[in-house]
Amino acid sequence: MSSHKQANDRIAQLRDEINYHNYRYYILDDPEITDSEYDRLLRELQDLEQQYPDLISPDSPTQRVGATPLESFAEVKHRVPMLSLANAFSEQEVLDFDRRARERLAVDEIEYAVEPKLDGLAISLRYEDGVLIQAGTRGDGTTGEDVTLNVRTIDTIPLRLQGADYPQVLEVRGEIIMDKAGFEKLNQARREQGEKEFVNPRNAAAGSLRQLDPRITASRPLSFFSYGIGEVVAGDLPDRHSAIIKKLQDWGLRINPESRVVSGAQACLDYYRQIQAKREALSYAIDGVVYKVDRLVQQEKLGFVARAPRWAIAHKFPAEEEMTEVEAIDVQVGRTGALTPVARLKPVFVGGVTVSNATLHNQDEINRLDVRVGDTVIVRRAGDVIPQIVRVVKSRRKDRTQKFKMPTQCPVCGSASERLEGDVKTFCTGGLFCEAQRKEMIKHFASRRAMDIEGLGDKLVEQLVDSELVHDPADLYALTETQLSGLDRMAEKSARNILSALDKSKNTSLARFIYALGIHNVGETTAQTLAQHFGSLECLMTADEESLQAIPDIGPVVAHSIVTFFSQPHNQEVIKKLLAAGLHWPDVEIRPEDALPLKGKTFVLTGTLTSMSRNQAKTALQALGAKVSGSVSKKTDYVVVGENPGSKAAKAKQLGLDILTEDGLVQLLE
Repeated sequence: MSSHKQANDRIAQLRDEINYHNYRYYILDDPEITDSEYDRLLRELQDLEQQYPDLISPDSPTQRVGATPLESFAEVKHRVPMLSLANAFSEQEVLDFDRRARERLAVDEIEYAVEPKLDGLAISLRYEDGVLIQAGTRGDGTTGEDVTLNVRTIDTIPLRLQGADYPQVLEVRGEIIMDKAGFEKLNQARREQGEKEFVNPRNAAAGSLRQLDPRITASRPLSFFSYGIGEVVAGDLPDRHSAIIKKLQDWGLRINPESRVVSGAQACLDYYRQIQAKREALSYAIDGVVYKVDRLVQQEKLGFVARAPRWAIAHKFPAEEEMTEVEAIDVQVGRTGALTPVARLKPVFVGGVTVSNATLHNQDEINRLDVRVGDTVIVRRAGDVIPQIVRVVKSRRKDRTQKFKMPTQCPVCGSASERLEGDVKTFCTGGLFCEAQRKEMIKHFASRRAMDIEGLGDKLVEQLVDSELVHDPADLYALTETQLSGLDRMAEKSARNILSALDKSKNTSLARFIYALGIHNVGETTAQTLAQHFGSLECLMTADEESLQAIPDIGPVVAHSIVTFFSQPHNQEVIKKLLAAGLHWPDVEIRPEDALPLKGKTFVLTGTLTSMSRNQAKTALQALGAKVSGSVSKKTDYVVVGENPGSKAAKAKQLGLDILTEDGLVQLLE
């Protein structure tokens, strides 16, 4: 800039432009420019103010961060008291509130401004000639704390109002909050740094705003919603609360988009139910809704009682957190064999329902909470979310309580339980036998890539297990036509088809059989590797962890899973029954490492093959040492393209990969 005046003009222009874009972004949620363009404008303003420090003003967009830490907060006197609202906890209390207001006003129906009740920290913002000069907490309603420096760091609070028709003095009332995503991110960072976590978003917002160092506040994800006014000097305002709120938005202040105007108490209750249904989907925490008589003349006539207005009431949602006692900790076994600890609670009414159970997830979560039988705990239930224990009230802990440890045996089948390295869950190892896992195990066993038992779908499996015809996979091969045809929607022909499919599945491959056993951490590729390496089921079943880890791509976790599975007597018994039922496979030729010509090569199959199925092609490629992947990347060596290929073929061409036709694949395999 060539002169001080030119710099002053450009700075004023930049401030106006940046304030306008802040308004579009934070208040209207409708940005007009990109983040990079916004950053460019802000950098230009920063550079100019650095060159001309005498032109820096308190309301400049650059002055949100960096104030000197305070030794303590000063007091703020509220010229118009910040009153609390009376609470309603039932529909009848709302109806009574409306009836009293109608009787005092001598009207048949009242229009109410309605809005969510934010779960944050009440704040008062004082603007003089459009510039933010002071911010204070509610305190006792008459005197609060001066948190101006901290409030200036919050992007959703304008340092200067938009437009020109605002009053000379405007005191804005509202709520400072921390949204749910910001709260989770902040607590994650505190966990990683070994610091104490905040209990809830309200607690986090209050703790963040009351920092003596504004730089800490600036680093926290705080935001603001305005919901009313206090003192107003030398300015005309509309005669309705809802119109005043819209005016605040015009002046650059954020208002809640869920705000409405409704007529009558029933419409208020309808709004309550709508917001309650949306509660979990909202990005911020709320604990109810607020009803305010919309017309100011009616507000004035109704007046106040004690420390609350007669013209407004907060309709609270059922409490989401309550205190209760842990009476026991049980362990449930899931469909996949995962053991989950569950706290049995002294029944407590929370979140609108009576809660007597809360999941504890896993041993790590129990250790983190340090929850024990007999402890007094805080239970949270939000919406349809499964109830959970959020913390233990250790000051109420009884003597001689013991830490909980996951059982070493499955509580359902008695098989050993184990927690593998890198896994947060503890699993039952009795996969083929455990009653809790029975349905999922049999569904997996019969699936297309395992034993491929055509027609044995999920619903039929569930019927077979529920009717106690099948207790383990081997029982499938003992089913009779009479048993099957007696099931729902199962005619004689369907029963015969199932028996035929079962008989056909007996002729399989060792790799398929290994995969069908459902060993934890053993997928199709690992099953193929094991079959190729050991050549027989007997050799695999007697292998130790050291010999398994000598196989490429099999680490200690997978090796341990395999050894543990085959060491379980229950699993050994089911395998014997399967072999006795006639399951068999051709001998597997064990190839030395140097006899695997495709070892280290990665293939992807796409489109329809005519001379073989894609599963057959996959098995053949794996037998030669290749890896078969489901997605194309730079690491792919060959893409086999059949008829009607998908997007994988186009991506292969784009990356310049080697493409094989079906004929080329056949030649390669030969």
